[in-house]
Amino acid sequence: MAQDDKLTRYRESIDNIDAALVFMLAERFKITQAVGEYKATTKLPPADPSREERQIERLRQLAKDANLDPDFTEKFLRFIIDEVIRHHERIRDGAS
Repeated sequence: MAQDDKLTRYRESIDNIDAALVFMLAERFKITQAVGEYKATTKLPPADPSREERQIERLRQLAKDANLDPDFTEKFLRFIIDEVIRHHERIRDGAS
C-alpha cells in the first residue's frame, strides 16, 4: 500500500505541474496575442527570425543549466513559436 501512496503523490504532483504549465501557456498566448495585434497595426511581419534564433539559443542554455535535453527544449519552443506565428498571420490577415 505504501508503494501506491507514493505513486499517488507523484501523480498528484505531476497533475499540479501540468495545470501550472497550461496556465503559463495561456498567459504566454495572451501576451503574444497583444504582440500580434501590435505587429498588425504597425505593419511588422508576423515572424522575427533573429528574435526566434536568440530565444532558442537562450532557452537551450537554460535547458542545459537545468539538466534538461536542449534538443527537446528547442523542439518544444519551435512548436510554440510556429503556433504564435500562425496566430500573428491570422491577426494580420483579419486586420487588413
